[in-house]
Amino acid sequence: MELTERFTFNPKEGIDNPAMVTTDDTEPVSKPSPRVCVLRRGEGETFGFQLCEETGRQGHIIRQLESLGVAERSGLKDGDRLLEVNEMFVDNVGHKEVARRIQLSGSHFCFLVLDEKAYERAVSEGRDLKELAEASRGEGWRPPRLCHITRDAPGLGLKIQPVEGEKGKFTVSPVKGGAAEKAGVKKGDRLIWIDGAMASELPHSVISKLVKKCKNHMTVLVIDSDGEKSYAHRKMAILPAMADAENMPYRPRRLHLVKGPEGYGFLLRQEKAGAGRTVHMVREVDKGSPAETGSVKEGEMLLEVNGEPTESLSHAQVVSKIRESGQKVILTTMPPQGQDFYTKLGLSPLLFCVDVASGSPEELKETPVMVKPEVPPVEPQEDVQINPNVRRCILERGSAGFGFHLGCVQQKPGTFINQVEAGGPGQSSGLLQGDVVVEVNGQNVEKESVEDVTLHLKRGGDTLSLLVVDQKGYDWLKKNGKPITVNKLEPISEVEENAASAAEPPTLKTDDLSDDSTSEDEH
Repeated sequence: MELTERFTFNPKEGIDNPAMVTTDDTEPVSKPSPRVCVLRRGEGETFGFQLCEETGRQGHIIRQLESLGVAERSGLKDGDRLLEVNEMFVDNVGHKEVARRIQLSGSHFCFLVLDEKAYERAVSEGRDLKELAEASRGEGWRPPRLCHITRDAPGLGLKIQPVEGEKGKFTVSPVKGGAAEKAGVKKGDRLIWIDGAMASELPHSVISKLVKKCKNHMTVLVIDSDGEKSYAHRKMAILPAMADAENMPYRPRRLHLVKGPEGYGFLLRQEKAGAGRTVHMVREVDKGSPAETGSVKEGEMLLEVNGEPTESLSHAQVVSKIRESGQKVILTTMPPQGQDFYTKLGLSPLLFCVDVASGSPEELKETPVMVKPEVPPVEPQEDVQINPNVRRCILERGSAGFGFHLGCVQQKPGTFINQVEAGGPGQSSGLLQGDVVVEVNGQNVEKESVEDVTLHLKRGGDTLSLLVVDQKGYDWLKKNGKPITVNKLEPISEVEENAASAAEPPTLKTDDLSDDSTSEDEH
């Protein structure tokens, strides 16, 4: 811009000289900037802070920092608001669940926080705090992946090499078509963690011995190089608790049950396990009961009741908590082998729950599609043979609801059809197990949690419209940037659904949970 009037500075006039006022003297409003705080306590240490809820204030608030304690050394400050725990957004999560998540993380975890003033300003300006948190990760961010490798005839099918010039860093190269590739390991991945040990703390010779001595299986935490750079830029540790764990062999299932006229229909026993432990075991699941319909399985361990761990509770206390729940209860279960598996890895299985919104006999388990080594990668334009099964399903409520169950993968947006009741409205409308839910009553829900989808279901009546597509078709449409639509949209009326009825199994007569379950069986 060219000046049209010449100005000679007069020091006597100082800042009162009108020619000196060339810009607005108000401070620019900066975007709130979250901070990463990495907390790691040693043996005998506490984290040295309190996480509080306060009347009249929003958010999870950091208080009572110990001078020079772990929390203060990490950079936490009094009044900070907690946005994420190990990259799980928690500002919209209940206080009890946030505290539980921190406890499950053990002695090492990462917080994302906003200082008090920035948080209050962001809330007053109506900013999306979740988007703010995600933006802090940068474009190269992708989560680490837990890959469970089961040895096949040739072996584990991977090579681990140190990165030249970078101490404590290793690259992983899977053999094409081998066990590691089938488990989700990709060429160029960085090895972060191996069978419970941080790779950065092990010399290459030790890692090589671990791989050679592995008899049946091995679990590794890996990340691509761009993802690793994102964490390094934020000075953030990469931890198993942050990982995509879809390929893990055991995932606890969080089941939502609705009590029938005669109870839930299963027996609970306290039984002895190895190493002097006692566990709460599910036994005698009645056919046709809410427990069976809700995917409660004979021989599984009960880990939680309504989010509260049962490990330290007596049998009578667990039974009492189930009964005190009223007509609905949330049970977290897993096979006993899963407990042994996670114990050896030094991880809590509760970090990797699959939330089944209404209970279903099977959890979502994605099977990776393997390409044979001799087949070249398929270019997007060659995918024309895929015919996505996109459908708009119109359901009329039956006597037992809409006849389907919703499911989700914990910590991820998106909802899928986890079970379709035989002969129910869902099956009649064309719903299939595994379908991805794209729209509910005309509103897109692809990026919403299962809880938010359930809220949409609550707002309808006795008619429900769902736009769904099979998982393979959904992935292909997204990959190629194509819209998810049907050729002809049927007109729909304003609809409403009681979420509980949409997601709940039919109420059937069953035997109640009884006091007879106090007996012990030895194994």
